[in-house]
Parts: sequence; C-alpha cells; structure tokens
Amino acid sequence: MITLSPTNLEILNSLSVLIISVLMAGVLIPQILLISFRKNLFDVPDERKIHKSLVPRLGGIAFKPVIFFSIVLLLGFDTLIGGHSILSNFAAESRPLAFSFCCIMVLYLVGMADDLIGVRYLAKFIIQIACGLMVIAGGLWMSGMHGLFGVGDMPVLAGYPLTILVVVFIINAINLIDGIDGLASGLSAVVMLFYGIIFQMMGQPVYAMLSFATLGVLLPFFYYNVWGNAERGRKIFMGDTGSLTVGMMICVLSLKMIRCDVEGSFGVNNFVVAYSPLIVPCFDVVRVYMHRVRNGRNPFLPDKNHIHHKMLALGMPQRVAMVTIVMVSAVFTLMNFVLSAFMAVTWILLIDVIVWTIANIAISRAIRKRSKK
Repeated sequence: MITLSPTNLEILNSLSVLIISVLMAGVLIPQILLISFRKNLFDVPDERKIHKSLVPRLGGIAFKPVIFFSIVLLLGFDTLIGGHSILSNFAAESRPLAFSFCCIMVLYLVGMADDLIGVRYLAKFIIQIACGLMVIAGGLWMSGMHGLFGVGDMPVLAGYPLTILVVVFIINAINLIDGIDGLASGLSAVVMLFYGIIFQMMGQPVYAMLSFATLGVLLPFFYYNVWGNAERGRKIFMGDTGSLTVGMMICVLSLKMIRCDVEGSFGVNNFVVAYSPLIVPCFDVVRVYMHRVRNGRNPFLPDKNHIHHKMLALGMPQRVAMVTIVMVSAVFTLMNFVLSAFMAVTWILLIDVIVWTIANIAISRAIRKRSKK
C-alpha cells in the first residue's frame, strides 16, 4: 500500500480539483451554449463592442457551480475512503470560507441578473460594499500595508474601510478589463496559477485548492472564448456573472495571501506577492478613471480607452493584444517577486507606475502617429 506524505497528498488534492474542474467546465459550457441559442440569450453587438456576431454571454454561469462542485466532490471522496485531511483543513478555515462563499454566491446571482435583465451600477456598488463587510466578518481584512509608504500594522478603523475599498476596486478592475476575447480569463488564470503555487508551498491547502479549482474552470472557458467559432455557435463570453465571481474569488485569495507569513517563508513582501498579479487590471482602471474625470466625463460610464482598446488601435489582432497583455502581467508578477527580495515595496510600486506610465505614453504616441498616416 502506497502512503503519501501530507505534502504530497496536498499536491495530489490540488491537481485532482484542477482536473475535476476542467472536466466539469468542459461538459457544462457546451450545455450553456445550447441553452443560450435555444432561448436567444445573446450579447448583442453595438458601437462600443468589438465583436460583430451574436455571442452568448452566460459562460460565467458555469464558474461558481464548477468550483464548488469540484471541491465538495473531492471532499466527499476523501471522506469516503476514510481520509479527513481535507475536512480538517476546511474546518480550520470555516469562518473565512463561510463568509467568502456567501459573498461569491451573492455576486454570482447579481452578475446573472445583470447579464439577463441589467442591474444599475449603483446597486452593484452597494452589494459589493456589503460583500466587503462580509469578508471582514470572516476575518480577512487589511491589517497592515507591509511597509508600503512606510505603513506597517493598521488599526481596524483604517483597515476595515481600506478592505472594503480594495474589494470594490478589484472586483470592478476584473469586470472592466473583460473587453476582448480571453483577456479577463487569461489574466485571472495567471493570478490563480501564481496564488495556487504560493499557497501550496506555504502549506495553505484550502486556498491552494480554491485557486486551482478556479483555474480549472477558466481553462475550458478560455478555449471557447478565444478559439470558439461564433458562426458555429461555439463561442461564449463570461459576462458579469463570470467577472464578478472571479473578481470576488481573487479578493478573498489576495486578502488571505496578505495575512500569511509570505515574508518568513520566501523573504518576499506580502503586499508584492498578493497584488503584483493584479497590476495590469488595477493600473488600467485607475488610468481610465483619471482620463474620464480629466475630460469631464462620468467615470462609471464605459468608453474605449482601456489598454486592450489601445492595443487594437495600434493595429494588433485581438489574440495578439490579449497574449501581449497577459504576458506583461506575468512579467510584472515575476519581476516584482524577484525585486522584493532586496528592494522596499514602495520603490517597487514606484517602478511599476513609472514603467506603466511610460509604456502608455509610448502607445498613445504610436496611435496618434498611426492615425495621421
């Protein structure tokens, strides 16, 4: 009889939940496509959108059920064969997980309502704030900045409002970056892969499983979103159901990451590890909001000034633009991880801002030159 060490068993669990999630999403997404075409549930093209064909936008409906099913199924099998490692790990994290799952459920339903009938952005903001409060109730909150701008530990009067701001900001950053095929899912997959590996190495099996389960549902969706043929009814968008669900999952995992002893395990700053994978969507939404305000426009109304729109304006095909942006995100993540070993987090953030700003200025100039030709 083969006996696995606790570490190898945790790795096996993460790989198992990844495989189950991939298989379940691969089965469920085609069924969602079939229902969408039978009920005429499409994302209708308009002047702001890039796609020209009728495409279902209910792919995100698969996300929460597949993630939860994969984890619970593995938990059931583990209990069936007499193991209790997964159950004990989840029991130890019962409080944050209970509130986090409630938040994911709420935003999943809000996203579904928005995709089907529309929900006003003010209502979505209020619900996102409520989710931030629930996450705090679960014990996941920004208790410190880990040296960013010289700030260490923070009192609850500062940490609680900051946590709500972070939750609302990240959810909307993921939602707003979902502008071209594969971009939101590709960026989120980078986040989940990075988080999953770090959590696994730090002995946080519950959160590693959540990361890999989310990665598992993103991979089949990415295939249908990027390579699916709209004319043959094989293409699908994640919609707000998907972006809000994934955004909330990222919030939970990042807040857990920032509270772990990453620095003690890797000698790398917690803030850098938690939020470097989110640089592209977060920096992009800040730049877009500032641009709208500077031009006297409502910062909450959509436009075509996101980084993916600028890449397309340079003449890049959608897939090339998507791959470029995802690779930039991966480079930022790895670069910051390495720099954090011997550089203060404030200086790393400053370098990131400078690089991002210079790159955007260069892209804007290239667009203007191209338009004059």
